[in-house]
Amino acid sequence: MSILLTVIVTFFAGMGAGLGTGFAGMSAAAVISPMLITFLGMDPYMAVGIALSSDVLASAVSAYTYGKNKNLDIKNGLIMMVTVLLFTIVGSYVSSLVPSTTMGNFSVFMTFLLGIKFIVRPVMTTKEAMAQVSAKKRAIQSVICGVMIGFICGFIGAGGGMMMLLIMTSVLGYELKTAVGTSVFIMTFTALTGAVSHFAIGGTPDWTVWILCVVFTFLWARIAAVFANKATPKTLNRATGVILVVLGVAVMAFSVLG
Repeated sequence: MSILLTVIVTFFAGMGAGLGTGFAGMSAAAVISPMLITFLGMDPYMAVGIALSSDVLASAVSAYTYGKNKNLDIKNGLIMMVTVLLFTIVGSYVSSLVPSTTMGNFSVFMTFLLGIKFIVRPVMTTKEAMAQVSAKKRAIQSVICGVMIGFICGFIGAGGGMMMLLIMTSVLGYELKTAVGTSVFIMTFTALTGAVSHFAIGGTPDWTVWILCVVFTFLWARIAAVFANKATPKTLNRATGVILVVLGVAVMAFSVLG
């Protein structure tokens, strides 16, 4: 494997994953995994492990940036995170009991469609509108939505970041920046859980690929999060939509090449 090819592939994989994480709370696994498998011939299980571990720091720095700009709902984020983790396990167990279905491209299509949605129908909810919802109602909504997100992700095996963003903006009525900030906060812990389990089962990764993916994803996530928190709602909706559409099309192309 050429070191130059490795650097080029991991750079673009990290850039796509970082921009997706910083702008939309998207899981790095949706971008990094197919690129490592397609262009570097990596074992799929290990590729997902590297992608998830890249997601940890990228989501953490994004959550920090959003939190610093007061665009993070930690309380309800924690409630949702617990239910998401629990029902991901439940969904995974139920999935093992039923015949396998061809839903591997679910998160890819969802990324593309969600991008179109942000361009055509931007989220213009304000923090003032969010504040009108009572704390009790918000907590109950967080539990119910966490159950839905976790079960679907566990059953299908993908789409966590996109599911959270869609439900937070469309169902819970979150303002876009707060939705993304809370989403990446949750993704930090879900990605860490997934990465640890992958490496515990699959062994140590290719350290060169791992380091490059982690660094590049971290840098681009930081850049995207800083830009997103300074942007106007209209600009952020358009930027998020364009990036999701491009990433959705790119990942579909990688899947075909693979």
